Amino acid sequence: MYELNLPLWGDVTVFIMAAVVIGVSGVKLAEYADRLADRTGLGEAVTGTIMLGLITALPGLAASVTAALQGHAVLALSNAMGGIAFQTTVLALADVLHRKANLEHAAASATTMIQTIMLILLITIVLLGLGSPNVVIGPVHPATLLLLAGAVMAFWLTYRVQEEPMWHPRHTSETVLDEPAPGSQHERLWLLWTGLVFSGLLTLISGSLVAESAGNIQDKTNLSAPIVGGLLMAGATSLPELVTCLAAVRRGALTLAVSDVVGGNFFDVLFIAAADFTFLSGSIYHGPGMGTREILLTTITLLLNVVLLSGLIYRQKHGPGNIGFESLLMLVIYLAGFIVLSLMQ
Repeated sequence: MYELNLPLWGDVTVFIMAAVVIGVSGVKLAEYADRLADRTGLGEAVTGTIMLGLITALPGLAASVTAALQGHAVLALSNAMGGIAFQTTVLALADVLHRKANLEHAAASATTMIQTIMLILLITIVLLGLGSPNVVIGPVHPATLLLLAGAVMAFWLTYRVQEEPMWHPRHTSETVLDEPAPGSQHERLWLLWTGLVFSGLLTLISGSLVAESAGNIQDKTNLSAPIVGGLLMAGATSLPELVTCLAAVRRGALTLAVSDVVGGNFFDVLFIAAADFTFLSGSIYHGPGMGTREILLTTITLLLNVVLLSGLIYRQKHGPGNIGFESLLMLVIYLAGFIVLSLMQ
C-alpha cells in the first residue's frame, strides 16, 4: 500500500499514468497468454480462465484490498462489483469488433456457460451479505465463507465440465475453434513465462496506485463512493480485461477473449472476500456508507451476467448493428445503471 500525499491534480495524474501502464501491459498479456496456450497445449479456455483471468484481476484485487485496509468499505465492494459489470460489458465491445458473427455464437463453449452460471451464484451470495444481519464469524461475515465455498464448487464444476462435457454446442460456419498457431511448439517457454509474469507485476503495482489515488480523489471531491469505485476505479483496474479481450479478438483467439473476461469476473467477486478479511472494522457488507446504491450496483452486475448467459445459450448469429441482442442489451443496462447511480448521490 502506498501513502500518497499529493494535491488533487497530483492524484489525478497518478491515476491516469497508472491506468495507462495497466492498459499497455494488458496488450502484452494477451499476446503471451495466447502463445502459452498454444505452446503448452492447455488451450485458450483454461489459459484464459485460470492464467489470464487471474493476472488481469490483480489490479482490482490490489485496489479492493488497499481500499479495505484504508477503511473504504464502499470503495472496496463497488470496485469489485463495478469491475465485473464493466468487464461483462467489454464482451459487448468485443462483439462490435468481431464483425463475422456474434462473439457469443462464434466462441460457444459449455465451460463458459457453467462459469457464468457459477458467477451468478456468487454475486447472489454478495446480495445476501448486503441484505443480511450485521454479524461476523471470527473476522468476517458468513457470506464471505459462503463465497469461498461457492468458489471452490465453481472451479470444480468448471473443471468437470471441461474434462467430461455431457454435451457440446453445435459447430457452424461461424464457429471459431481453438487451434494452435503454426510453429507454436518451437516457442521458448521461459521467455513466454517471464513476459507474462513481468506484465502481471506491472498491472499489480499500477492497480494499488489506482486504488490509492482514487480514494484520495473521492476524499477531495464531492463524487460518491459508488461512482468513484464502481466507475472510475473499476474502469481503470479493468483495463487489462478490456485490452486483453479486444487484443485476443483481433488475434482470432475468441475462446481466450471470452474466458478471460468470464474467468476474470470469477476472481473479481472473490475480491470482496479478500477485502472482508482485511477490513478491520467488522463486516465489509455493513461498513460505513453501505446502502441502497451498493445493492443497486450489485443487482445491475447480476442482471448483466443473466443477459450474457441468455446470449451464450441462444447463440444468435447476427443481431442489431451486426452484434448479438445480448450485447446491445448489456450496453443499455450498463449505461442506464450508472446514470441512475449518479443521480442517487
